[in-house]
Amino acid sequence: MTSSITDSAVKAALTAMDSESATTAEKIEMLIEMAQGFQKKPKTAQDLHNAIDLFNRAYQMCGEEYILLKARAKVGIAGTLQMIPDGGSQLLQQARADYEEALPILQQFSTAEEVAEVQMNLGLVLQSLVPDNLARITESIHAYHEALRVFTWENYPQEYAILYNNIAIAYLSMPMSSEGESFRQGLAVQSFETALKHINLIEHPREYAMLQNNLGNALQYLVSSHPVDNNLRAVFAYNEALKVRNFQDTPLEYANTISNKANLLFNLPDDPEKPELGNPQNLLQAEEYYQEAWRIFTEHKQLEQAEMVAKALQDLTAEIQAFALN
Repeated sequence: MTSSITDSAVKAALTAMDSESATTAEKIEMLIEMAQGFQKKPKTAQDLHNAIDLFNRAYQMCGEEYILLKARAKVGIAGTLQMIPDGGSQLLQQARADYEEALPILQQFSTAEEVAEVQMNLGLVLQSLVPDNLARITESIHAYHEALRVFTWENYPQEYAILYNNIAIAYLSMPMSSEGESFRQGLAVQSFETALKHINLIEHPREYAMLQNNLGNALQYLVSSHPVDNNLRAVFAYNEALKVRNFQDTPLEYANTISNKANLLFNLPDDPEKPELGNPQNLLQAEEYYQEAWRIFTEHKQLEQAEMVAKALQDLTAEIQAFALN
């Protein structure tokens, strides 16, 4: 197998670094910087493995002398392991161990922001391990709340929005009895709404659209004695998301939101005051949305989403035909 350009670049850089009259600390920092270059803009899976190799070299060079750099190398390894596609639970467990090894050192010697970033990423790892019963969702939520002590809406609106979004999704994934289901769904809705008090359309459009889209989803499936009210709130949330998401600039996010809105319109009466009249208009609007979403997903080779939309469109067509017969 021939070496890739990136492999050659790594070897050349390491040779150059060895010949330099830099201090050990400077060499460790150079290794970490090189690794971060591969990690931030990986062109192939090999780039991620190169990053891990470089972070490992840095880690080994630290010994017991360069404790903070050692922790940063561990964080780099963990972050790269998270990025490996289809890495499975084994790599995520390693990432968790690396973050947990680094955290106490960072808490002692580094900035609050660096600690919070690690807690945010640890929360994601824990959340990903929950389906395999390798972590508890409460651990993930706790890590996110720790990060929120630093990532406030005033100073870090983007991180704040992502953290509340993750907390809401964590609540929605909590295994609970049917009695507890409406409680966790309510907590999720509350989390989205808390974030939206501070994240607005003008200053943070991308985060605003993400939160509104996901709030719409939470409201749509909320177990409640007022389903129509919740669905009308969900329509409003999707419409807010669509003020940002459009076919030209964000086609996949747009397709995602219109297919979510179509799911809702499928079950929403045209006139909430007269539900007995049915929803022929909403069904036709949903059909348009599904067809557009299917085209976008297919064009962008998002085959799983395209397949789901095609199935929904099939069900919808049957519903429209049944309505016409009546």
